[in-house]
Amino acid sequence: MEKVKNHPAAEQLDSYDKYPVYYGDDLELSYTPEKSIFTIWAPTANRVRLNLYSSGEGGEPEEQIEMNKADDGTWRTEIDRNLIGKFYTFQIEKEGKWLAETPGIWAKAVGINGDRAAIIDWNETNPEGWESDSKPELKMYSDIILYELHHRDFSIAPDSGIQNKGKFLALTETGTKSPDGEATGIDHLKELGVTHIHILPSFDFATVDETRLEDNTYNWGYDPKNYNVPDGSYSTDPANPAVRIREFKQMVKSLHDNGLRVVLDVVYNHTASTEHSNFNLTVPGYFYRQNDDGSYSDASGCGNETASEREMVRRYIIESVKYWAKEYHIDGFRFDLMGIHDIETMNRLREELLKIDPTIFIYGEGWLAADSPLPPEQRAVKENVGKMEGIAVFSDDFRDGLRGSNFDEKHPGYASGNINGNYEPVKFGIVGGTGHPQVNYDGLLYSSGPYAAAPSQSVNFVSCHDGYSLVDKLKLSVEGDHVADELFSIDKLIHTVLLTSQGIPFIRGGEEVMQDKQGISNSFRSPDSINQIDWSLKMKNRDLFDYIKNLIILRKRHPAFRIPTVDGLRQWLHFLDTGDSGVIAYTLGEYANGDEWKEILVAYNGNRHQAEITIPEQDWIVVGRDGNIYLEGQDHMPGGNVSIAPSSALIVYRQ
Repeated sequence: MEKVKNHPAAEQLDSYDKYPVYYGDDLELSYTPEKSIFTIWAPTANRVRLNLYSSGEGGEPEEQIEMNKADDGTWRTEIDRNLIGKFYTFQIEKEGKWLAETPGIWAKAVGINGDRAAIIDWNETNPEGWESDSKPELKMYSDIILYELHHRDFSIAPDSGIQNKGKFLALTETGTKSPDGEATGIDHLKELGVTHIHILPSFDFATVDETRLEDNTYNWGYDPKNYNVPDGSYSTDPANPAVRIREFKQMVKSLHDNGLRVVLDVVYNHTASTEHSNFNLTVPGYFYRQNDDGSYSDASGCGNETASEREMVRRYIIESVKYWAKEYHIDGFRFDLMGIHDIETMNRLREELLKIDPTIFIYGEGWLAADSPLPPEQRAVKENVGKMEGIAVFSDDFRDGLRGSNFDEKHPGYASGNINGNYEPVKFGIVGGTGHPQVNYDGLLYSSGPYAAAPSQSVNFVSCHDGYSLVDKLKLSVEGDHVADELFSIDKLIHTVLLTSQGIPFIRGGEEVMQDKQGISNSFRSPDSINQIDWSLKMKNRDLFDYIKNLIILRKRHPAFRIPTVDGLRQWLHFLDTGDSGVIAYTLGEYANGDEWKEILVAYNGNRHQAEITIPEQDWIVVGRDGNIYLEGQDHMPGGNVSIAPSSALIVYRQ
């Protein structure tokens, strides 16, 4: 074993702004069979060494090699032989103390549990046909219908009919069925008709011990460890660094081949650990924001928050998403707690992604979990989304207005009969978070006014992995003697509003079959019995599934429900005075957004009793009524006074 020699002390940097910036594209590892060049950005290190190993865990280093100080805060060493199959770590000496080993923040292949980076043959990671992988067509963002799933939840149930349960490969299996003969897995997604599959964090996260998968430890994955490598627990062989990469690509290609785009949930706002994160083991302190007293700020609620406004942090985030877009053919990114990031970073990130693929879709949570030292005017929050062209945010006004407060489990929403205070937030969602002359913005729940410059900047949702499932929320908040009979109608009404509103609709996996979480809201480490999709519900609640499927078909067939501009909404969408605060009604016409129907009328009855409204006297053809969708149109209706059943919608059109 080669001994590490002493090296002169690094210069002391008294301000993070004075840290040198490195723009080279060779950080971490440049490999050829003839030589490997290792480069790490560690401007405050006194010394840096490279540790070479023969395996991904255990044992002592085969070699320890002193790295040489290079340009702009980097350290570099070159080894003139073929290192294929080897593993490595970097180690920093700071103020006379060697920090723990790190695979480096730019690692793109790792061994088991992500503790050591791996040197692999990248040709082995591309599945057959990868070079010709082609994305399904996307003409405009307003055509998107999002569906959120967790790898494990989606396939782990004993009745899923899927062989690779809980794995990336689960989404490569076609022809899978439940014991009832219902399509499961990828065939289920195709049958439903969504366009984009939003997969919960799939990079290498910290919680699950990949050497003990038999323990069935569960986590959503919002605890980042290595940002540029797929997580090993979703692969069939976590110890083989190439397998997780190849199987992730197989999943992406399979989804593309089946007409589905792929969105990656990314969590650049915090790391699972702070002191022992790869960031802090490389450049202590630099990647995180600090309070005035030097302590770590914590806008994530997870112990730290990253400092995207610092140039090398910004560069890291941008280069990382570009890598996923190029290497893994990812079609979109959902940013966790996007409000922790600064606006400039998000805008530069989108500019770079558009060069790779102009149809990549970016959206995120337009808020923080706690306050931050980042000034409010610089935060990528929903109030500032007008400064972030082409980037979307979730509409919490729409969610809580429609189904009830996320913060009070007993609080019902518009669709469950609570009209007071929820009327305008639902209308706000219907116009996709934009400025519309018939919406009273003083009546919103959380926003002070319109924020979206286009409807596609607003993601409408009623539930996601985080918080109560829709069914659980309704069971907790809807009261009365006939609740069991009403839940189905309320659920249908909620999905009707969701899928006929402007903006981007988002469905949590399982909602289409009324999947609950047994009353648990924060199920990030609950067992499979709580989180998994119970595929027997598909037959049990087939009527709801078919209803949502038909709503999606309706939305896809009729561009009136997908108006892309604010001017278009103001021209074509007009709210009607229903005389009943429990009924929201509006028309879409004439030939809105090039629709084949001359005029469409949509009315939602949030009352838990029948409502009577007056609609223009025309020859209307019924498309939706009494919890049914008639895609080809059914009865004719003359207009005038019409009744709408409790907790239901009326959708009609005229030629």
